[in-house]
Amino acid sequence: MSDTPILEPRPVLKPWIASIHAYVPGKSKAEDGRELVKLSANENPLGCSQAALDALAQGHHPNLYPDPDATRLREAIGAVHGIDPSRIICGTGSGELLHGAVQAFAGPGDEVLASRYSFSLYPLLAAKVGARIVFADDVDYAQDVDALLAAVTKHTRVVLLDNPNNPVGTWLPAGEIARLHAALPRDVLLVIDQAYAEFLAPDEDDGGFGLAAACDNVLVTRTFSKAYGLAGERVGWATGAPHLIDALNRLRGAFNVSESGQKAAVAALGDQQFVLQSRDHNARELARFCDAMAALGNHGIRPLPSKANFVLVLFDGALSAAAALQVLGEAGYAVRHLPGQGLPHGLRITIGTARQMDDIARIIGEAAEMAG
Repeated sequence: MSDTPILEPRPVLKPWIASIHAYVPGKSKAEDGRELVKLSANENPLGCSQAALDALAQGHHPNLYPDPDATRLREAIGAVHGIDPSRIICGTGSGELLHGAVQAFAGPGDEVLASRYSFSLYPLLAAKVGARIVFADDVDYAQDVDALLAAVTKHTRVVLLDNPNNPVGTWLPAGEIARLHAALPRDVLLVIDQAYAEFLAPDEDDGGFGLAAACDNVLVTRTFSKAYGLAGERVGWATGAPHLIDALNRLRGAFNVSESGQKAAVAALGDQQFVLQSRDHNARELARFCDAMAALGNHGIRPLPSKANFVLVLFDGALSAAAALQVLGEAGYAVRHLPGQGLPHGLRITIGTARQMDDIARIIGEAAEMAG
């Protein structure tokens, strides 16, 4: 009798799904299990609004489904941003809505276009629907409109643009966004992912909302995970033409935003002072930390300009990014190493408290000196 096992038939993955590697979030623990100060996921070091905490403390009804249309939340978003609530959709973070946008308009044989250094979720979104991700060339790591347009082909269906960009932190102003949109074919969807928009200065606006209001092929996504400090509640939203909102409503989960998420987000929207406080804190500590990293330029260390709540630090000297990652881990800090995104010489470091940023700057400086 043969010892060869008989393999029973089983469901077979679609080839484009089998090729996917699961999204890898920022680490919060060391290899030995130690809890680390987590500056790897771009969370808000100030927490969230007390108003949101108070709303969460009022109690929930876990036996009941939440409002499937997030009516109060859409109305609150519309009031803050001057948008018709009927042109707003809420999702389980902006990730669900980004996925829906790609799923609705791209599939096998199609192309999804992004800048070379973009949100690591984007390739997964394309792969999930059998489309091909195409990366446009960067200019000193930043997204570039001319490069994006040069990469457009007859197969392009969706352009994903994170603005401000993750993981680089750069930002394209309104004139560049308008130029990109004007040159795209009308049947190509432009998705402007504004996850970090609340960290921009008051006079910095990429014009995304205006384009989404006026054009049939522009979708803008935002999240409550960053400046609002509600990452754990998983709430995002998008705005665009009615037919785009209809498409996303067909694809989103039936009760996708929890009751607690909706309540916390509504309360957070009512406390714009907390958002301003988060922006001001970030601007101050980002500038100080970038100055500290720039002062290590003679060691081959360079911080890239950032408009978000993190900075990408490049290590091109004796101290490598991998070595800096290890030293920071030993000191109790988790930051994001990005070899999987073509940045083995880079660490993306979330802006934390003043004390944390001073500590990280000191650790990196001492390690650079020791490395020569």
